[in-house]
Amino acid sequence: MSGSGDRLPRLLALVPYLLARPGIRIEEAARDFDVTPRQLRKDLELLWMCGLPGYGPGDLIDLSFDGDTVSVTYDAGMRRPLRLTGSEASALLIALRALAETPGVVDADSVHRAIAKIEVASGDARPSGVVVGNGVREAAATAETRETVRRALQKRRALWLRYYSASKDAITERTVDPMRLLIVEGISYLEAWCRKAESVRLFRLDRIDELTVLDEPAAPPETATPKDLSEGVFPRRPEYPEAQLVLEPDARWVAEYYQCEELDELDGGRLRVRMRYADESWLVRLVLRQRGQVTVEEPEWVARAVRQRAAEALARARHLAATSAG
Repeated sequence: MSGSGDRLPRLLALVPYLLARPGIRIEEAARDFDVTPRQLRKDLELLWMCGLPGYGPGDLIDLSFDGDTVSVTYDAGMRRPLRLTGSEASALLIALRALAETPGVVDADSVHRAIAKIEVASGDARPSGVVVGNGVREAAATAETRETVRRALQKRRALWLRYYSASKDAITERTVDPMRLLIVEGISYLEAWCRKAESVRLFRLDRIDELTVLDEPAAPPETATPKDLSEGVFPRRPEYPEAQLVLEPDARWVAEYYQCEELDELDGGRLRVRMRYADESWLVRLVLRQRGQVTVEEPEWVARAVRQRAAEALARARHLAATSAG
């Protein structure tokens, strides 16, 4: 029997699934969705009554039945599969893995099955329509980092680490006193007292290149208080300027790696993002490193700076080539 919790995702996925398989037999579709043909017919009847507000003849989803087969003749805009964003999928996987390791879980097998389904969806979209980019699964190195940090917290030991700071585009080495592990908006962080900065800092686990558990005890000072993350890791900073970028498919990782305030799906798998930045030179370097995979739409002066830096680099390259030839 299908519960209401299972039915909504199935209804959202049915239309794009049927659009990709016109004339499919109802029995075959039911097998793919792991429901009975009778249940699938009920779902199709409900879909037939769905559409845009107003529910005129041109707004409702229209289905065509021919014997035991079904096709969608009008999709009312529901042509795209239900999607999980990278952060949503990451948050689900991390939370489910933590739950699976918790003693006393009533049905650990169900948790493991859920983990397996989400992981499979990262490389092979199932009929449920869950589509997750290939980079969703936590990298092995990040998982190993998390376990090392967890051991340091349990043993109350200090950590030495090499860390990449995206805002400064620099790698630094520092010793920290771990305070807690966090998951904020699907991203894992270590909150610790940084002896170099002499303040509490957040370190993204996937940006820690190396780390070592030290023999000395972790000893955050009494003034080291946890950060208020009620508004997220990067609360909105009106004083920072905004940039609007268009990411080509190969550069979509930028939206996962850096804080973006708005997302807009474009054709061809491109993505428009709006992000704040504190340093214009950092943003210019970020765009240039993507080798044409990122376009600056706003502000215009940043776009000009990118073009100028690119032209200067090309001129230097031509000069070096001419010098070598001579």
